[in-house]
Amino acid sequence: QVQLVESGGGLVQPGGSLRLSCVASGFTFSSYYMSWVRQAPGKGLEWVASSSSLSSATQYADSVKGRFTISRDNAKNTLYLQMNNLKSEDTAVYYCAKDARYGRTWPPSNRGQGTQVTVSS
Repeated sequence: QVQLVESGGGLVQPGGSLRLSCVASGFTFSSYYMSWVRQAPGKGLEWVASSSSLSSATQYADSVKGRFTISRDNAKNTLYLQMNNLKSEDTAVYYCAKDARYGRTWPPSNRGQGTQVTVSS
């Protein structure tokens, strides 16, 4: 079955950086779009960024554009999210999500257990 395991979250000061990782198994990772989504305390699920199967196309929410970079290593079945210039409003649980072969799906049907990112001084 599909398994997605995120890591790399933590506590960081405003302006700092973190790199999240997601190791996927149970499906042909290289054939699917993949996304990062997040959920802040008391709020709904929010889409953050997506990558096409071969990384030829990436998309970002306006709130993170220019600060976050999504990437993937299909040989390692791993999805990444490099987060720079973090702001307090980026505080959330971040989830890796499996999309469809040819595009994003919403809401995501498969996501991991999440990793907590807290931005605070």
